[in-house]
Amino acid sequence: MSKSLSDSLTTPVVSSAHLAAGASPALSELEFSLTLIATAYQRWMTRCAAAAGHQLSALEVLVLHSIRHRDRPKRLSDITLVLDIEDTHLATYAIRKLQAAGLVRAQRAGKEKLLVATDKGKEFCEVYRQIREKLLVGRARDGGPTEEELSEIAERLRILSGSYNQAARAAATL
Repeated sequence: MSKSLSDSLTTPVVSSAHLAAGASPALSELEFSLTLIATAYQRWMTRCAAAAGHQLSALEVLVLHSIRHRDRPKRLSDITLVLDIEDTHLATYAIRKLQAAGLVRAQRAGKEKLLVATDKGKEFCEVYRQIREKLLVGRARDGGPTEEELSEIAERLRILSGSYNQAARAAATL
């Protein structure tokens, strides 16, 4: 193997060399990978939703799955907290679209407005799950990380998200 090819195999894959030139090239490599996976994940959600019969945005898919989670009614504030949605109006707009599609409905519990998945919404979630199992789960398991490794990666990414959130708060004060 030539030296230049060997060097290129150890060079971090980044989209912004000027950021990788800092103290942590590996962080720049991770950020580029996060960009790629976020884009692929959003594309997957919208295409899977279309295959399941609805033209939904990635956020609408996330909100619907969050509302459906454990089949318990959800408050808007719980949804935005769990999904880390800063702009509540984005979640509100997604919910309106889901209601218009007949996938979720609002109900009252005293003064609280709660959201629940309709039967149509539950059926959509089940078809989405089946498509996910058929097209994604097996492919992700074949030669990919084990279930335990996936859980460890997920935990590390959640921890790292805290660092980014803290840095975002600090940047807002500059």
